[in-house]
Amino acid sequence: MGDGTRALVLGGGGITGIAWEIGLLAGLAEKGVDLTDADLVVGTSAGSVVGALVATGADMQERYEAQLRDARGEIASRIGPRLMVRLALAVVGGPREPRAVRARIGKLALAAETVPESERLAVMRQRLTTHEWPERELLVTAVDAVTGEFRAFDRTSGVSLVEAVAASCAVPGVWPPVTALGTRWIDGGMRSMANLDLAGGYDSVVVLAPAVRGVGPIAGVEAQAEALRVRSRVCVVSPGEIAVEAIGKNVLDPARRAPAARAGRAQASAVLDEVRAVWTGADSPV
Repeated sequence: MGDGTRALVLGGGGITGIAWEIGLLAGLAEKGVDLTDADLVVGTSAGSVVGALVATGADMQERYEAQLRDARGEIASRIGPRLMVRLALAVVGGPREPRAVRARIGKLALAAETVPESERLAVMRQRLTTHEWPERELLVTAVDAVTGEFRAFDRTSGVSLVEAVAASCAVPGVWPPVTALGTRWIDGGMRSMANLDLAGGYDSVVVLAPAVRGVGPIAGVEAQAEALRVRSRVCVVSPGEIAVEAIGKNVLDPARRAPAARAGRAQASAVLDEVRAVWTGADSPV
């Protein structure tokens, strides 16, 4: 339970999710609602990149402009039908206890042929503007590929910021698990696409969630939001119709980065009042 009053939760959704979240943050700030002054930042998968940028003080307008430029340094990929089937089989192929399911997904990830871990770490380094943990409270989520244990890394965890973000972004079967603390780590989205329960205890919680649906033991965003609403003001923002079209069907396609960023910025107008009300506490007392 946090001591602060406001939490920003950033969910997973691929390279297009990064772009959409940055566009939305830039658009909201331009209209007078700056979410980057949150007391707590929680980042999962794509959201871990944006969360690290926010917590380390990166300029969101500059980061938005960067999303519009050539996506050099990124590695194009996709989650194909075969991988989808393998992931589905990992979910149903044994005990349904969430940690056991995550361990089976981790086993799949450990066996997959991917680019070298060093190449993915290089991608993460160029995505971030600072490679040191901030003093501000930042939680970066990941899952132990061997045991299925869920972990929220922070500056005291003994893991570098680059490693933590790379681990949180390690989509099973697509990117290599990341080595840290004597084990291998995969995408924090294997527990929840946003893990917004980590913001429990904060008065105002704004969630930017490129993907909201849960699958099996992977918790959906809305279910977690409803649980938080017992004690907190919560606003969940997900891509609108125009943003969904701009993002396209492959969230790992660097070519969709610029359209996704523009769509996020444009969507700021539609969600401005709701976000402002929750962030300022103007909607209702907790």
